Amino acid sequence: MPTSFRDDKKPVVSFDPRLEVTPFTLFRSLREGRAPLLIDIRDHPAGKTLRGAMPMPGPDWRPLENQRVVLFDDDGSRSVQLAGELQAEGLPDVRALFGGLELYEFCLDPEVVETDTYLIEI
Repeated sequence: MPTSFRDDKKPVVSFDPRLEVTPFTLFRSLREGRAPLLIDIRDHPAGKTLRGAMPMPGPDWRPLENQRVVLFDDDGSRSVQLAGELQAEGLPDVRALFGGLELYEFCLDPEVVETDTYLIEI
């Protein structure tokens, strides 16, 4: 989740639909059975993760061509960078989870969506 700052020091968060997927879009894909490959890129995953996610296979890992992939970390900063690098290598179906797990959990509060959020404790 790229953040820049205005002259008055107020943060400006930007969303790039070519590079990122929103938490609700991912949630809808999971609920409809159209899950992309979920990769948790955190060095030491802790707390929560997404059901069905796998840890980052390694620094040289590359997804299959035309494989839909969503990378995620805690706040989205590292996953956006890595998604951009992989897209630059010719893998346009790789996206980062906008805002990471923090925004995903905030947006998909079970009291609001009244269903399984696909978050699990690890």
